[in-house]
Formats: sequence, structure tokens, C-alpha cells
Amino acid sequence: MTSRISSLLVANRGEIAVRIFRTAHDLGLATVAVHSDPDADALHVRAADAAVRLPGAAPADTYLRGDLVIKAALAAGADAVHPGYGFLSENADFARQVQDSGLTWIGPPPEAIEAMASKTRAKELMRAAGVPLLDPVDPATATPADLPLLLKAAAGGGGRGMRVVRDLDALKEALRAASAEAVSAFGDGEVFAEPYVERGRHVEVQILADAHGTVWALGTRDCSLQRRHQKVIEEAPAPGLPDTLRESLHAAAVAAARAVSYRGAGTVEFLVTADGRPYFLEMNTRLQVEHPVTEAVFGLDLVALQLRVAEGTALPLTPPQPTGHAVEARLYAEDPAQDWRPQTGVLHTLDIPGQVRIDTGFTGGDTVGIHYDPMLAKVVAHAPTRAEAVRALAHALAGARIHGLTTNRELLVGSLRHPEFGAAQLDTGFYDRHLAALTETAPDAGTAALAAALAEAAPAPDAPLAARLGGWRNVRSQPQTRRYTSAGTEYEVQYHPVDHPGVRVLSAERHLVTLEVDGIRRMFHVKRNSNNTEVYVDSALGAHTITPVPRFPDPQDRTEPGSLLAPMPGTVVRVADGLAPGSHVTAGQPLLWLEAMKMEHRILAPASGTLTALHAVTGQQVEFGALLAVVQEEPQP
Repeated sequence: MTSRISSLLVANRGEIAVRIFRTAHDLGLATVAVHSDPDADALHVRAADAAVRLPGAAPADTYLRGDLVIKAALAAGADAVHPGYGFLSENADFARQVQDSGLTWIGPPPEAIEAMASKTRAKELMRAAGVPLLDPVDPATATPADLPLLLKAAAGGGGRGMRVVRDLDALKEALRAASAEAVSAFGDGEVFAEPYVERGRHVEVQILADAHGTVWALGTRDCSLQRRHQKVIEEAPAPGLPDTLRESLHAAAVAAARAVSYRGAGTVEFLVTADGRPYFLEMNTRLQVEHPVTEAVFGLDLVALQLRVAEGTALPLTPPQPTGHAVEARLYAEDPAQDWRPQTGVLHTLDIPGQVRIDTGFTGGDTVGIHYDPMLAKVVAHAPTRAEAVRALAHALAGARIHGLTTNRELLVGSLRHPEFGAAQLDTGFYDRHLAALTETAPDAGTAALAAALAEAAPAPDAPLAARLGGWRNVRSQPQTRRYTSAGTEYEVQYHPVDHPGVRVLSAERHLVTLEVDGIRRMFHVKRNSNNTEVYVDSALGAHTITPVPRFPDPQDRTEPGSLLAPMPGTVVRVADGLAPGSHVTAGQPLLWLEAMKMEHRILAPASGTLTALHAVTGQQVEFGALLAVVQEEPQP
């Protein structure tokens, strides 16, 4: 019998650490956080009873240092360690070291983690257990008939080391790139290939097992809407599955858990083809990011159950019955229109209204740094029906005020309101088909710019009484001009206090402008950041970030034609073979690979020509806007 837990260290950061601390506090447990230097004032640190510094910034020096984490737990008097997800959560050696140190490990046995750690080994175990599998393909003997192929890192997940290959001529380079990314992410370059299923669904089963032989299959989740093989929107139960398929998925997941003597929470993931055939993908031996939708539907706290199972408590023989439907959206600091480019900087405002659950590691005023995943929050809606849950989630996200960083909020709202999603026509190719339409510039940016200009001209609350009482009658009678940019488009606003084509000013204050637009009353909430470089305008017409255009451009903003600048802070992980000043390059050719916020980004040649300068080397840390290389475009014939 495992001893009772009294103090819990979470070997993680961000929203999952905050979420685990919330349950721990509800159970009366003392809590201990660990943090890197950039996270010294992070929300998860503020949420814990005590915190221990892990010196450094990069994950390899901090959250991936199991020895330091265990030392922190012992020093702080914790008697248990919860790994969350990511980092060390599926590291069997770390689990053993936790147990060998006399601490309780909140997770499955190290042997089960080890058995499922390699996707190739896991597939062998599942084949023996009778779980359906896709047949592997040997890249060395692949033929056109085997295409398309999906390359996957044997040791990892989260989309790292994955490549889709549709041309045999590209297979060799794709294998090399996938292996290099796998080494960087997981320290293991093993890559395998299997058939890539077009328009398949990603369906998974949440399992929970105790030490007494009980294994629960807690329904299904659909996680088909993905970008870069990483999930964006998840829901439970997976809609539209025949009862026979649902039952077979439950049975296969339980068989997978029993095959490795599993204990605790885990997830068995499947690929379901368009004609309804399921194939085992992998087993995640940890809590999943999307676990809240299962919690909502079953009325459970999976973290509380993890803790009780770790203490030796037996589960009831059967789980509770599910009710209703839940949908979760992952809010990321990223720009979907720019190849999902992660964003860094100050998150000035994070305010999401409505009857929704919000799991986050940030509050307004926090900084989103370069070292970690750019997820800001998970937003979850639960309702009696799928349609009601989807509608509630879309409404909450549409009404959110998120200032300071570009996010995927508009993409999420558009996805939830898309006819295909509404009809539960789900598959992993959704964004391949619809991304361009979903990332079009939001309409009415011109009206938002007008609201920004009116708010800027409004008297301040502490202005003299005469100015405030006089209102618009005291301003100049001639139209005023302001220039702004929004989403790359420049708007010149000529405004007059009371006269605008199609628009009537009902009131204008520094933070709230009310306009009648084409006969419809609209309220525009206006907020400026601390240094007045950006204005945020939120209304029922959408959210816009408006940047005032300086009257005189800064000469330092000019760069040499053909300059390749770092689109974000990060690390140069690779330079194209043989690339050197004087090399000839072609438009669109990958020249450099930059890793930032757990994602790899290619820096492409902007045009065909000659590389005249190369300032980047492998392993180099670069800041946003750093000059990486210069390409001199060849003259057009």
C-alpha cells in the first residue's frame, strides 16, 4: 500500500502546473513549483505554496533535468511528483529515479512507460494484443504504390519529427530532416514510415487503471483538427461513431492498457479511416492536454483520480455515465496566416467571458517567452448537445479580449462556425483545405481604425471640466487625419466629430466609442498598450490590432534588399548543406532552419540569385529581426 500524499511537486510549468495545483489545493495538499529563470514570476509559481529555482532558461537545463527536479522535491519536503505532460512525463528513467528517491510517482509504472516509449516497440506489443495496426513501410524499398508516406519519430510525439512524403525523390531528404528534428527534440533519431491516410480522423480513448485490476475506458475524443500534426480543437465524445466502432475502440484501448500492466491515466490514440476502420497510432502514458473535455462529460477530476490511484485506492468497477458534449479549443500565441509563426512579448489582456472553463498559465501583464510552447489557454464548453457546446465556445472566444500578441483566436472561431465542423465532417486535412479562407483579414478594420482615432481625440477623464462638458463642439471644425495599419493594410482615417459617411458618432471616450454603422448601433472597446505603439479595438464586428503610423518613418527601419531577418527569437538548428557566400539559390529554397517555442521554421530564399552574406551558424541564438543572410536577386531576362 502506497503511503498517503501530503505535499506534491509538479515537474512542469504553465497551464498544466496551475491546473494540477488547483486540484491539489482542493484535496488539502501542500504544493511545490519548480521554475526556470524566465519563469521566476510565472503564474504556476505564484499559484504554488513554495517554489524552487532551476537555474537557466532552456528546457534542457531546467525542466528536463530530472536530477534537479528530484533534488528540489526533497529540499522542499514534497513526498510526491506529478510530471504533467511533456518534458519528463514519459521518461521511464525519471520515473524510476523518483521512486528510488522515496517519492511517490504520479504516473504509470516505469516499465509501462518504457514499453510504450518507442512507437515501433509499442506497435509490436499491440499487434500481439490483437489491436489493429497500419503495416509499416520500409523506406529503402518504398515504391510509388506506397505513397503517400508518413514519417514519424519513434521516440516522440507532438508532431516533432513528422513528415508527409508524396514524392519518392523527396523521401531521402525528408528522412534526414525528420531524423534531425527527432534527435533535437527527443535525443533519438529513429524514424519509421507508414501509409499516410488521407482525410482520416484522429480518435482517442481515455483510460484510467488502478493497481487492483480495474481499467476504465472513459469514452472517446475526436482530435482531428490539427496544425503541423498538433491538435487545435478537441471534443468528447467523438461525434458520429457507430456504436460497434466505439465499442471496439474501447476494447482495444483496454487491451492495450492490460498488455503493459498499466496504472493511472493514459490515452490510446487511433486513426480512423474514412470508411470507419480504426488503426492504433500510439499510447500516451500521461495526462493529455485535452483531458478537460473528458472530465466535463464524465463529471470527474482526472488529476484527483491520478493521485488516489497513486496512493493505492481502488477504482469502482465501472465509471460514471457520461452526459452531454464538451469541446476544447487551444488558444495559441501564433499567426496562422504566417505559417503558424509563434509570437512572443507582453500579453496585456486575457479576458474570456461566458460559462466556459479556462485552463491557463498566464494573466494580463505576463510575458510569453521564446523557450516554451506558445499555448496561452485551453477554453472548454460543456452543454447537453454538441451544437450547444460548439456555439457556446465560439461565442466566448469571439467575445474575448486578447491584447498584445497575435493569436489564433479568429481561426478558432471560424473553425467552430465552419459548416463542415458543424456537420461533424471531421478529418486531419481540415486546415489543408480551409486555412486560407479562415485566415483572411478580418472585415471592418477601417471602422476599427475610425474608432481608434475617435478614442485618441476624446478628452481624457482628468481633462478640465470645460473640455469634457464641451465634448466634440470644442474640437477643430476641419476634418482630422490619422493613419494606422492593421494586418498589413494601411488605413488613412479622415474624421470629423459628428460627420462620417455611413457612420454617426453616438459617443466617444478614451476606452469606449459607440457608433451607428449603417443604422446599427455598435460599441467599440479601445485600449492602448503602455507605450502607445498599438491600439486594440474589440467589437461584435471582430478584434483588431491597430498600429499608428509615425508621421516620419525611421531610417533605421530600412534594410538591404534581399535581407533575411529572423522572424522570431530562436536557435539556428541547421544550415543548408554547402551554403556559403557566393552560392546560387532558387526562390523558395530552404536555407536555414530556426527552432523556437517547440516548433521548427524554415527560412526560405525570397528570390533566385546569389547568397552575398551568411551570418547564421548552427547552434546560434538569434534575436527577433537579426540579419541571417542576404540574397541578391538575379536580374530578370
